[in-house]
Amino acid sequence: MNDLEQILIELKEKVEKINDLNELNNLKVEYLGKKGNISLLSSEIGKLQADEKKTFGAELNKVKTEATALLDEKRVFLENKKLEEKLKNEKIDISLPATTIPVGSPNILEKIIEEVEEVFMSMGYDVVDGPEVEEDRYNFELLNIPKGHPARDAQDTFYIKDEEILLRSQTSPVQVRTMLSKKGDEPIRMICPGKTYRRDDDDATHSHQFMQIEGLLVDKDISLSDLKGTFDTIAKSLFGEECKTRFRPSYYQFTEPSVETDISCFKCKGEGCNLCKNTGWITVSGAGMVHPNVLRNCGYDPSVWTGFAFGFGAERLAMLKYGINDIRTFYNTDLRELKDFDRKDFE
Repeated sequence: MNDLEQILIELKEKVEKINDLNELNNLKVEYLGKKGNISLLSSEIGKLQADEKKTFGAELNKVKTEATALLDEKRVFLENKKLEEKLKNEKIDISLPATTIPVGSPNILEKIIEEVEEVFMSMGYDVVDGPEVEEDRYNFELLNIPKGHPARDAQDTFYIKDEEILLRSQTSPVQVRTMLSKKGDEPIRMICPGKTYRRDDDDATHSHQFMQIEGLLVDKDISLSDLKGTFDTIAKSLFGEECKTRFRPSYYQFTEPSVETDISCFKCKGEGCNLCKNTGWITVSGAGMVHPNVLRNCGYDPSVWTGFAFGFGAERLAMLKYGINDIRTFYNTDLRELKDFDRKDFE
């Protein structure tokens, strides 16, 4: 017991003389460390009688608590003293100009896709995703494009294995997989935005990788007028209520009849300019009624079910809406490419 009292007295004297945090740490190790003066006394408990162990143990714990509190109090005092000296000696010149950190904007393509998704979801459409590494039968054959068909050359596909496994050249395989999953018994309303790949030389208007937003509706008694109304809704949402739409006859292997979808030029309001090539109209997508062969291939009876499909290029929509002249802008990480776009346009 006398040893415990003497140790505590010595510790108090030493703590009063210390003015450095490192010295305080060393003192803590000397007394409370694994081989410290107080910790070593714990080994003496085994030498005591049973009735003495309890008394000595309680006193030892009391000394440890007092020693810890004493050292912690001194630590707080020294840390506060050090902070006060630092604040007194250091000065901050608040008149210095701040450093400007360049800040980017949300991705433009992501914003366009989100806008399109919101419009279609408000009309009851589901947003569906699918694999980018695809089988030939989903990417071509079930879409009424058999082997040897010239349309395959136009797609200029990235084949991975034996012309059976490929990088999808369109997001249409997602539509095929969705129809097959319904087994010809349920109506479908879906869009499938995603990356697509084609062998192409990258330049201001072409890229070997691009984003498509394709859609499909299959139900009973669906007509071309339903497609026109749907296209009109999305066009007005993206380009304003004054936007007009029109269809022109076209040809795609997976739709019949097929159409090119145009919007009135939002720059010249139909009067003619360089953007619309003096026609007053801008082509934004292809669409049409789902070909009976495609319905049949995917398990739907074309005498009962009809539907329409459409496809937008996300980059084209964004280039038109925001006046972007080079498709490579979307894939650069150069913040200078984004400085011309007002952040409020993307919030």
